[in-house]
Amino acid sequence: MTAVVRLKNIVKDYGRYRALDSVTCDIGPGVTGLLGPNGAGKSTLIKVLMGLVRVTSGTGEVLGIPLGSDFRSTRARIGYMAEDDCYIPGLTGVEMVQFAARLSGLPKIEALRRSHEILDFCGAEQERYREVDGYSTGMRQKLKFAQAIVHDPDLLILDEPTAGLDPEEREQMLSRIQVLSQRAGKAVLVSTHILPDVREVCDNAVILVSGKVRLVQSLDVLKKPSAPVYHVRFTGEHSTFLDRARQDGVRWEVEENGTVALDGLDAGNVHLVWDWARETGTAVRSLTPTRNTLEQMFMDAVRDAGDAGER
Repeated sequence: MTAVVRLKNIVKDYGRYRALDSVTCDIGPGVTGLLGPNGAGKSTLIKVLMGLVRVTSGTGEVLGIPLGSDFRSTRARIGYMAEDDCYIPGLTGVEMVQFAARLSGLPKIEALRRSHEILDFCGAEQERYREVDGYSTGMRQKLKFAQAIVHDPDLLILDEPTAGLDPEEREQMLSRIQVLSQRAGKAVLVSTHILPDVREVCDNAVILVSGKVRLVQSLDVLKKPSAPVYHVRFTGEHSTFLDRARQDGVRWEVEENGTVALDGLDAGNVHLVWDWARETGTAVRSLTPTRNTLEQMFMDAVRDAGDAGER
């Protein structure tokens, strides 16, 4: 599938500080999570994609437009939801969304019609007629989201879209993101530190640490175990089971909670567990495969950067 964003050896320096260091990656259709600790360079990367800052070196393109060649055209095709509140005091919610639509070039009447349509999608109800100054955090997130999509952009960049939301509001926001991606065909880049959000809605993940891309991978791959390991729990005595496993060359380790990790088993030979249990008269309580969690992959990437002696 055609990449929405292509970056090659992107470097961005602010004086002596290097915010982005040889960033190379492709971002395709679907929902991509942009992950990284504070100071990783996520905000700078977003500014580069939107044409708000010029890169020090490197090449790339956003929606087929080369970086630095046409900032206005690039921004016209991007919808951006900022992390911080951004509104004009005294205006109502619908007026703020209409204002965003007008800035994107829509005529006044069409901008108003489109604003109501988008606010319906965002579940704003009658709150749209209240002044934004009195909005709750959840309503302000809805408003920013509506402003980002009112002009029907090709690429959505959402910065911490679920920050400050209660569980119900969070689920609703993530559902809207999925609808825009799966039904409307929008490419979505979600910058967040909330890893459960990434697991729930993202198709791919980019991990940025110290200005460098540490990982670009699909979520399906990230959920697979790096090594075939199964966790077994027993009912009663199981020492003879472990002896039998060792005889077949399978390594094992007893974890703190009493669960036994069997190393070297996969879907092709996991039946051995049941063979050993039958032969030794051992009662197996549960058998589950290990999965690489996104949290572990994230921590591994951060640790590897630290081991390399980088910022």
